[in-house]
Amino acid sequence: MANDYSARHLSVLEGLEAVRKRPGMYIGTTDSRGLMHCLWEIIDNSVDEALGGFGDRIEIVLHGDDSVEVRDSGRGIPVDVEPKTGLTGVEVVMTKLHAGGKFGGGSYAASGGLHGVGASVVNALSERLDVWVDRGGKTHHMAFRRGEPGYFKDPAAGPAPESTFEPFVTGSELAVVGKVAKARTGTRIRYWADRQIFNKGASFSYDDLLVRARQTAFLVPGLELVIRDERDPLTPHEESFRYEGGAKDFVEFIATDTAITDTLELTGSGTYSETVPVLKPNGHLVSEEVERECQVDVALRWGTGYETDTRSFVNIIATPKGGTHLAGFEQGIVKVLRAQIQANARRLKLTGKDGAERIEKDDIMAGLTAVVTVRIPEPQFEGQTKEVLGTGPVRGIVAKVIEQELTAILTSTKRDAKLQANTVLEKVVAEMRARVAARKQKEISRRKNALETSSLPSKLADCRSNDVEQSELFIVEGDSALGTAKLARRSDFQALLPIRGKILNVQKASVTDMLHNAECASIIQVVGAGSGRTFDLEQARYGKIILMTDADVDGAHIRTLLLTLFFRYMRPLVDAGRVFAAVPPLHRVEVSGSARREKEYIYTYSEKELQETLRDLKRAGRRYKEDIQRYKGLGEMDADQLAETTMDPERRTLRRVTSADAAAAERVFELLMGNDVGPRRDFIIAGAASLDHSRIDA
Repeated sequence: MANDYSARHLSVLEGLEAVRKRPGMYIGTTDSRGLMHCLWEIIDNSVDEALGGFGDRIEIVLHGDDSVEVRDSGRGIPVDVEPKTGLTGVEVVMTKLHAGGKFGGGSYAASGGLHGVGASVVNALSERLDVWVDRGGKTHHMAFRRGEPGYFKDPAAGPAPESTFEPFVTGSELAVVGKVAKARTGTRIRYWADRQIFNKGASFSYDDLLVRARQTAFLVPGLELVIRDERDPLTPHEESFRYEGGAKDFVEFIATDTAITDTLELTGSGTYSETVPVLKPNGHLVSEEVERECQVDVALRWGTGYETDTRSFVNIIATPKGGTHLAGFEQGIVKVLRAQIQANARRLKLTGKDGAERIEKDDIMAGLTAVVTVRIPEPQFEGQTKEVLGTGPVRGIVAKVIEQELTAILTSTKRDAKLQANTVLEKVVAEMRARVAARKQKEISRRKNALETSSLPSKLADCRSNDVEQSELFIVEGDSALGTAKLARRSDFQALLPIRGKILNVQKASVTDMLHNAECASIIQVVGAGSGRTFDLEQARYGKIILMTDADVDGAHIRTLLLTLFFRYMRPLVDAGRVFAAVPPLHRVEVSGSARREKEYIYTYSEKELQETLRDLKRAGRRYKEDIQRYKGLGEMDADQLAETTMDPERRTLRRVTSADAAAAERVFELLMGNDVGPRRDFIIAGAASLDHSRIDA
């Protein structure tokens, strides 16, 4: 069998057969992502027209019959005959791989389409595709079935992929189906994805379409994109996007934290030489060295957070995995900031151990929101999906533009620019110090053996268990509550850490102040997983973090301060559902016993619940001690009472702290705990009427 392998075993796939046989090579997958990639290919062709200055409106319609339609006001696909093939431009574009107007013929200075396979691949993977072109005062039409040109006999109800199809036999025909004004041009493409190719559950995502349309509208100022979803006839959706500010508006839209600088625009260009095959009029490919121009447009700003959101684009095509342009951006910004920090080392107090620490890229990128866009002719992407830019010289050009433009801004003598530059440098240095401090804390706060436990805070009453899943850390308000909790806990898996009063409000304070605060540092050290960007959830020493504070207003405030610390600097714990709030009772009702019943204790957790409980006891004819005990704090409870109501896993009640919407949670924390007093005052005034004055301890 090993010798029975000859040329007759080889297969040669012609034209679009290769696409249908191996669709993943061209669109990545055959699930919803691949379905959306086909739509991006058609949309990007229309965007390339707008990018070249032809047309200012694109419409995308999701029809109820599972088809999608893209309309633009560009120049329209050429309808004349291409001399080499003898076919019209429409048929060449739709049926021939590696055919199009983006191979250096001068039709497009910069475009996202490069390989000449976009429209033809979509056609090959469509059960039916119709294209209409408005040019020269006429409307031209051609239809295809799985890539083969022909015509459909549609019923009066409208076009459908199930209609009778007759392929062209002797020659193709680009039919003229109407007249339009001579000044009107454009292309309309409607297609039905082939369900023989795509997975059964694959569908067009309206939300992804909105994100892509909004993104494109930002990057092509003046272009209007209209998205219409008609799949549900009862509730159709339509949204349109049009922006004039470019990348600057894009940055301001995607940034979520409070800005500490204005949105900076860094623009420039550079040239580079590239040896490429050039198609000569005689049809031969000859390698020539050509000079290219790379236009760089970057918008960025720093905010108070520590998350980084950097988005890169090449000729409006998103490159989610980066490439040489993003590498050049990072290289340039790191070089500039390192130089500026070194020049201002004395003012930034970079002395001693701090002076020996090197500023890292993560320190600079913390809190940075940036949009990096380059426009170059014939960019080299790694693969058809165009997720990574591979054109080498772009890196140096982008780095040079960033270095020149950003240095000029950071060294400006204008008052506002100087103040913002100082703020950025201080933030970067603070991030460096936080990283170093967190690294040190991470090194010393891991689970210690019996000989090493002395490195943890002395006030920590640790548990004996090494099982992270079972262990619990109670953060207790005050030393008095600690004494009772020590007697009430199960020391094999429940650890206790007392805090004194109200910790620092970390929403207002800087990272440095937070790390210098003894209570915050103790909590971070005991949890043992670091903080901020260096937080490692897998290194957390306890499976549950339980905030156990008094059931009064001060206790609620302390709990809020602790939650602010966890949300801002140890958010993965919150996202993983490992932070809880204990629910201690507010009252204890002693119900008298009788000959048939023993004396009973009932705990209530609010004034309303207490009144309802007393009312129910009176109705049942049961007597209770009039002197109802009200707990002012955890320290007033006996150990058995605290264990029964708050700490015993079999009988306690815990409230899990969750953050289903991180952006909404961020806004709430900023409102309640941030620096801006005005909105908080308005919030308090608006809710003053609903406040139960009896809850205020005065």
